[in-house]
Amino acid sequence: MSSTISTPKSPNRWLIAAAGVAMQIALGAVYAWSVFRTPLMKEFHWTITEVSLTFTITIFTLGCAAFAGGLWMRAKGPRVVGLTGGLLYGLGVTLASQSNHGLWVLYLSYGLIGGAGIGLSYIVPVATLVKWFPDRRGFITGVAVAGFGAGALVTAPIATRLIASVGVLSTFAVLGIASFLLVAGSALLMREPPAGYRPEGWVPAKSGGAAVATDFTLRQAVGAWQWYALWAMLFLNVSAGIAIISQASPMVQEISGVGAATAATMVGIISIANGAGRFLWAWLSDAIGRRWVFLAMFLLQALLFVLLPSVTGFGLFTTLCVIILLCYGGGFGTMPAFCADYFGAKDVGSIYGLMLTAWGCGSVLGPVLIARIRQTTGHYDLALYILAGILAVSAILPFLVRPPVRAQAGTVEGHSEPRAA
Repeated sequence: MSSTISTPKSPNRWLIAAAGVAMQIALGAVYAWSVFRTPLMKEFHWTITEVSLTFTITIFTLGCAAFAGGLWMRAKGPRVVGLTGGLLYGLGVTLASQSNHGLWVLYLSYGLIGGAGIGLSYIVPVATLVKWFPDRRGFITGVAVAGFGAGALVTAPIATRLIASVGVLSTFAVLGIASFLLVAGSALLMREPPAGYRPEGWVPAKSGGAAVATDFTLRQAVGAWQWYALWAMLFLNVSAGIAIISQASPMVQEISGVGAATAATMVGIISIANGAGRFLWAWLSDAIGRRWVFLAMFLLQALLFVLLPSVTGFGLFTTLCVIILLCYGGGFGTMPAFCADYFGAKDVGSIYGLMLTAWGCGSVLGPVLIARIRQTTGHYDLALYILAGILAVSAILPFLVRPPVRAQAGTVEGHSEPRAA
């Protein structure tokens, strides 16, 4: 009897993948936040730190909500979680149009409500597609989150034009409605694979070094030191890249003297890199291993952050930021597969969902550090050097981490790394 389960009634996994990418593009609009910074400061006389805190609250809430979404998916499935997330996301962005009543409204609406919606929805395609594509884990997790990185490519120029024509608050209302429709529509196509599903012609790797022998529960995963090592790697990679994202538009205007429209183009360009990095590094990790991908990304970024303060030209500055965002996106593309390699795919929604709290914590360190230092010193140089040092030290972690194995019930230990880990 064949072990392959693939019937005509089973949904097309590539259609589900396409829906996941569409959902992530809508959610990834949050990465266009920097185009709102200057208009909000000018209209309401808020400081850099006050406006930038909105982005920090959003991403921190996102990370926490992703864990809740992963747990909820086990009980209700991806469709309910995705629809709820889409509703909250659209509502939060729409309510941000009422921020003329106070900064707290912006924090509550865009930051807390919108961030919760993004987090609930974000984990849905990631956790769902890794189960539909056990034969291409690195590739599909890269594809699943590539759309999120590219979301600003669509949103930044649209938001910039809307701000110029109808104002920043009305722009929030328009984007909120559009976001709800895109996320909710995509969520309707999300579903779990049939029990025991395997792609046609695919045979799982043997457990003698090529794959995790058993699936870990959430409790067992967080009992392993490797989970915390992966969390730290994601946190440190996020802290660096998101610092650039949070200040991209005003930073390039200040350094190179370009206007808001050109800066919005730069935001769109680096969003392409964010999305492309999620796919390219994840695809490469299938070939050379997840650890070596993170080592390369940490060392490369450390060098680039050292170079950034001496760059004044728009073209070269954008080029360096593109490479940094390739690495930033690469962390999100590679880590879900890394997590599934080490702990199995069965509970990856909750295990990786909890790991995404690293995203939220990184959103505090990176953007707050760069905004505070810029406001205090009048330039970005010191913050960039500090981030370079953090990245250089981070390169130690990929050397240390090894896959866990279950020696006895409730205990874990390390063993030699499989090639794709």
